Amino acid sequence: MRAWTSAAAAVAVTAALMVAPTTTASAAACSAKPIQTALDGLKKVGLPGIVLTVQSPDCGRWKGGVGKSDVESGRAITGDEHSRIGSDTKTWTAVVVLQLVAEGKISLNETVDHYLPGLIRTARYDGRKITIRQLLQQTSGLPDYLDSPFWEDDQAHRWEHFDPIQTVKQALSLAPPDRAPSGFAYSNTNYNLAGMVVTKVTGRGIGTELTERIIKPLCLDETYWPGDETTIDEPDLRSYTDGVDTTEWNVSEADASGELISTGADTTKFWTSLLGGKLLPAALLTEMKKTVLDDGGEGYGLGLQRYELTPNFPTWGHSGGMASGHDFRNAVTEDGKRSVTVFIDTADYSKAQSDRIDAIVGALVRDIR
Repeated sequence: MRAWTSAAAAVAVTAALMVAPTTTASAAACSAKPIQTALDGLKKVGLPGIVLTVQSPDCGRWKGGVGKSDVESGRAITGDEHSRIGSDTKTWTAVVVLQLVAEGKISLNETVDHYLPGLIRTARYDGRKITIRQLLQQTSGLPDYLDSPFWEDDQAHRWEHFDPIQTVKQALSLAPPDRAPSGFAYSNTNYNLAGMVVTKVTGRGIGTELTERIIKPLCLDETYWPGDETTIDEPDLRSYTDGVDTTEWNVSEADASGELISTGADTTKFWTSLLGGKLLPAALLTEMKKTVLDDGGEGYGLGLQRYELTPNFPTWGHSGGMASGHDFRNAVTEDGKRSVTVFIDTADYSKAQSDRIDAIVGALVRDIR
């Protein structure tokens, strides 16, 4: 837990599923059958450990999971684990940018060059033709710095510190990415640039702005910006790459595109607060939800993904994955009242396993009440 909060009492977990004392919902109104069905399905996926967090009006917030949070020690999943949330950080960054839009400090239709003059001026890329909206919506045409040959062996740079400007310069040396017909091309560079714009207009790093504008106001006591910390607060979800524990990692290069560490409960509170209209004025939340087709045929807004994990049942969220091996999935209903969040302790799994997890998450968020 971060230093600005008081210590919370430890909660003993005696089952794979538990109800957190965060709801006044009637126990009689809640059917846990969809959650148990999901847990049974996740067990069959065959991964070391999966953390599951569910929230709904009748059931309140449930947390639990399947498998081990630490394979070596045999520590079982409880639902309280901290994990890297990867690119889900993009949504948090987009909220900060849009809050600054509401304050008149940033304009979505202003150019990157206006805030960071001269930074993007190459034969291929021109910051005078790229807007803040395009950064957030992944339509800037900038390549992903992770496509640089420098990152082909990412473990070689596991302990190194990187400033966001270094990642931007890596991206500017690359050829333009393949773009969807809508102009969409997913790029972590866009969000590291967005974080740099935030720093330019506020004088404070994106990690500080996230903390002051989102984490503290929502009392997300288990969420934090790690900086150069390579460990994760306990209880931690260990992560594995090719069967090796790769939990410890300096993820500073991810910056505004993917650096946050959180828990299932905290990320759930963030997402339900966002879609429930508590973090942005209604007009800007509407702007956030204006999507273009991404390269998978789903919708991407301003740091939001709109997808149908279950046919004809659209939800919102943002997935995330890290070189360390942590993986993140979530799905939240339009009104923010039902939410399913999954932390996975390895990125080593097949498309069939990935599709199975998505189907389980989609069915659960549809069926829980």
